[in-house]
Amino acid sequence: MTQRVDLATVMDRLAIDEVVTGYAVAVDDGDWTAYRALFTPTGRADYGSAGGIEGPAAEVADWLAQTMKLFPVRQHLIVNRLIRLEYLGGSPGDRAEVRADFLNPMRLAGEEFDGSVTAPNFVAAGRYTFALARTARDGWRLTRVTVHEKWRHVSA
Repeated sequence: MTQRVDLATVMDRLAIDEVVTGYAVAVDDGDWTAYRALFTPTGRADYGSAGGIEGPAAEVADWLAQTMKLFPVRQHLIVNRLIRLEYLGGSPGDRAEVRADFLNPMRLAGEEFDGSVTAPNFVAAGRYTFALARTARDGWRLTRVTVHEKWRHVSA
């Protein structure tokens, strides 16, 4: 590879990492406008393994907006990011896939929850698969997010 290709690859990896981090922040903050903006117009999300829905990102954002009301406190971490970039004849392509583990501690809403800082009582964990495409206007955007929940724990 040339230095120019190496630099382009580093820049792509940083941009992709920013999208994945933006995804976690949007979900944790309940910023469904930002969530939608992370996807291409035909982007989809699949939360089926976690008991959720699969569909166009806008529909899934609406579902998440309602579902996340059950969890007023949430902070999920996306770690161990394995980024695979498409390569075309020695230069970077316009597609990528990220596999990353997640740990998602949350606090269930209830009478005992008064908005103060309190420990989580619901934890889910597993792996995400993010598919991304480089767009002419917005740079890297999600074409698909799939949640592969591996375990969950609920405490009283």
